[in-house]
Amino acid sequence: MKQKGGVPLPDGLIRFRIRTHILTEKDDPVKVVQRYVLPIARPGDVVTISESALAITQGRAILPSTVKPSLLARFLCRFPNPEGSLATPEAMQLAIKEAGPTRILLACAVAALGKLIGRRGDFFRVAGHGLALIDDIAGTMPPFDRHIVLGPRDSQDVVNRIKAQTGIDAMVVDINDKGCVDILACSLDYPPELMRWLQNQLRDNPLGNDDQQTPIMLLRFVTQGK
Repeated sequence: MKQKGGVPLPDGLIRFRIRTHILTEKDDPVKVVQRYVLPIARPGDVVTISESALAITQGRAILPSTVKPSLLARFLCRFPNPEGSLATPEAMQLAIKEAGPTRILLACAVAALGKLIGRRGDFFRVAGHGLALIDDIAGTMPPFDRHIVLGPRDSQDVVNRIKAQTGIDAMVVDINDKGCVDILACSLDYPPELMRWLQNQLRDNPLGNDDQQTPIMLLRFVTQGK
């Protein structure tokens, strides 16, 4: 075990990418873990679930053709980064629906002021971190490759339910190809040093929401001599 800041860290991590069927709103994440993970899990293992896969099971994948953008959404979508998730009228409309128009306008105003002093990230700090989880035409496999996927709801409740019903600890993670890792919920109260270590271990985005069809992964900690 390695020591960092007084906290013993594992010597390594074994990652088992687990192939599933195509998850839909008809799936319960607990039953998915029971079916695919429980047969191979060992004590101390942790199952990670992609935030977009969890959101899909919650019915939060929306076809853009079913969204009617307001004039406000059509106006505001011009200002985010064109490569961002809120740069289309449909995605912005869903963001307005999630946070409310007043909060969105306040967030835009604060973000504009922040840019004047070279500060970034104010929009999501005010509008809510959940909006940063919106995937506009998500990088996932059909039939959801043409959908806007909102961030999942009640992630902490989901991982707690997985732990209670399967005995396996769980995390919901948001990972992108740029090396950004956000652990949205965890059934274990890990110390900050171990959370940062875990984030570093996942920066290569080992989960697969596209044709890999591996939206969940089992993590097994490795200590010397085991």
